[in-house]
Amino acid sequence: MRRAIIVILALAVIIAVPFILKPKQNFLTKADDTLVIISPHNEAIRYEFTRAFTEYYKNKTGRTIRIDWRLPGGASEIARYLTSEYYAAFQNAWQTSGRQWTFEVQSSFDNSSVTLPKDAALDNTAQSARRAFLASDVSIGIDLFFGGGTYDFIQQAKAGRLVDCGLISKLPSIFNDNSIPQMVSGGAFYDPQGRWLGTCLASFGICYNTDSLKRLGIDTIPAAWSDLANPRLAHQVALADPTKSGSAAKTFEMIIQQQIQEQVSKSGASTDAAKKESLAKGWLLGMQLIQRISANARYFTDGAPRVPMDVSQGDAAIGMCIDFYGRFQSETIKLSDGTSRLHYFTPAGGSSVDADPIGLLRGAPNSEAAKLFLEFVLSLEGQKLWNFKVGTPGGPTHYALRRLPIRKELYLPEFTQYRSDPDVDPYAEAKLFTYHEGWTGPIFRAMTFVIRVMCLDTNDELQNAWHALIAANFPPLAMARFSDLSAVDYATTFTTIRDALRSGDRIKEIQLAKTLGDHFRTQYREATELAKEGK
Repeated sequence: MRRAIIVILALAVIIAVPFILKPKQNFLTKADDTLVIISPHNEAIRYEFTRAFTEYYKNKTGRTIRIDWRLPGGASEIARYLTSEYYAAFQNAWQTSGRQWTFEVQSSFDNSSVTLPKDAALDNTAQSARRAFLASDVSIGIDLFFGGGTYDFIQQAKAGRLVDCGLISKLPSIFNDNSIPQMVSGGAFYDPQGRWLGTCLASFGICYNTDSLKRLGIDTIPAAWSDLANPRLAHQVALADPTKSGSAAKTFEMIIQQQIQEQVSKSGASTDAAKKESLAKGWLLGMQLIQRISANARYFTDGAPRVPMDVSQGDAAIGMCIDFYGRFQSETIKLSDGTSRLHYFTPAGGSSVDADPIGLLRGAPNSEAAKLFLEFVLSLEGQKLWNFKVGTPGGPTHYALRRLPIRKELYLPEFTQYRSDPDVDPYAEAKLFTYHEGWTGPIFRAMTFVIRVMCLDTNDELQNAWHALIAANFPPLAMARFSDLSAVDYATTFTTIRDALRSGDRIKEIQLAKTLGDHFRTQYREATELAKEGK
């Protein structure tokens, strides 16, 4: 009987704890106004910004507001969702006006390459559709896109789905080199036309579990991207799918950019021919490194936040992630003495500092509330939430978000004592790495496509070959066959592959994926056989 009572009491405690710890404020209650935000941000960020903004909004307007968060997945998945929703919304508006929805209309209304003459009377069908979309208030019922990498926001702005929020002209005092610079080390921190604005900063790096590395007999603390290709980490590297996660795609891009930078520095690239050769060689070395890292993969997850979580639990020993995912998870599992088995670092000179933006969507149904949210996020009140410690003046109340604010003012000595990461200065880190958009930006999507067919779609064959190479101590012919990437070299990716993806022909894209997938499967099988023969 006593044992039964103990079990019942234990169950009662388990059931009661969530209700006891539940925040007193209910963000789903009725409110005077509503704000709809689509976002990849985690629960901690959503909670702290909802709590702080509802108070800010009440003080500013005297009204209550409810934030309706929409969470379809990562930034890349959100981008695809927005594309689909605006397609349907504009098609409905176009047909409702009595016009015919043709292939030319559907392929041009959100196509930034369609140029418009000054006189609308000179428009052809494609230009007429494009002009109509850019002049419209067509809505998908969502106000803001909040969170993700700059690439997805740039693409949404070019398509016309993001519009000027008016904040740059309203607050010129913060959009300058003393607060929020427009460009830093080759990367944009906001759109000059005001269609997206950086809110906080992120870099890309490696998270690792010290207990797991010790178990594997790895005593040297990892310091560079190349450490992820260590054969002793076979089946131990957690990775995210770059076609599903914008942060994962950006991390892979950093590896390639660093390799290109090293080749350019070595050669001096004094002539166009030398620069072209350096770009091609850097691309090759970067993709070969990605190939070896992928051969060590434990998995490729759809959701990048899973990587540091699994590494912290020992399900993988090491992984690639965006900085705040690593820092936040390290904070979450921190022991009472302040130590953590999970660590994060950005490889020195191995990553740019990227802005995490927010943007106002075309046809936002609650545009005034949305603009006030934008203003709050960029105010010092909103910026303090990103990196201040829990309970500090102006800081978060429940979660240390471990993100880096974009406004330079918060890196002044007077705020050091309040910050969770007082020793991290992203503006100093940015000086170690210059991002060259022209190197990989134009083929960013093609890059993720190549990684998919080379490493994800063919991962079984890739790993079989890698394990055979390890067992045979990397015989030269087998290794050369394994790492032959002539089918996806820099020139081919910039032309044939990019053109196929930009054509809008889904069948052509699928056929190319199959052709390249078959190519790499055959290549990896041949490398496996050569390795077994010791060649």
